[in-house]
Amino acid sequence: MTSHVPAASWIRRAVLGVVLVALLVLGGTAFRVWYVARADDRPQVDAIVVLGAAQYNGVPSKIFEARLSHAKDLYDEGVAGHIVTSGGNREGDAYTEAEAGANWLVENGVPSASTIAVGEGSDTLRSLQAVADAIHARGWSTAVIVSDPWHSLRAGTMAEDVGLEAFTSPTHTGPIVQTRETQARYIFRETGALLYYRLSKNPADNIGGTGLR
Repeated sequence: MTSHVPAASWIRRAVLGVVLVALLVLGGTAFRVWYVARADDRPQVDAIVVLGAAQYNGVPSKIFEARLSHAKDLYDEGVAGHIVTSGGNREGDAYTEAEAGANWLVENGVPSASTIAVGEGSDTLRSLQAVADAIHARGWSTAVIVSDPWHSLRAGTMAEDVGLEAFTSPTHTGPIVQTRETQARYIFRETGALLYYRLSKNPADNIGGTGLR
């Protein structure tokens, strides 16, 4: 005797399967965002790349300053002989994020000859594309990417996609890492941003409304 499973039951099973797969993908990606945020790779490379963040008339924001301070520590440790600052500017700004970052580094003891300001790009992907062009033009190929912990996986993925051999060394100071609530919000946001980027290969900086750069 043949047993027939109602069509509605198959539909329920299919929907359940799709939901389970989606949860596994989301959970696995969130875990990787968290895991890479805790990593700190410091091999000797051609350049340390600092991803830009807000600046106010040439003064880096607290988020940006934390990244710059960490990059200087890496430079002082001998991870690389050059620091590349990145990021463009908004309409009306007198400085690019890259210029503000390079100026901060020089004011805090990094020789100007060791800084390279790449003031192009309004999002992570476009900034890294401009940085990769500048690095490749010098015959270099390896970089340590400095950003915030939760941004590290997406930034490293994008850096690899634009042709860099990339490592990540996130800063663990600054406003973004001060509370568990903030950390959870950024992990959630970066999970969505990374999945969107992987599906579309388009910038995803505004997903979640946090404005993280």
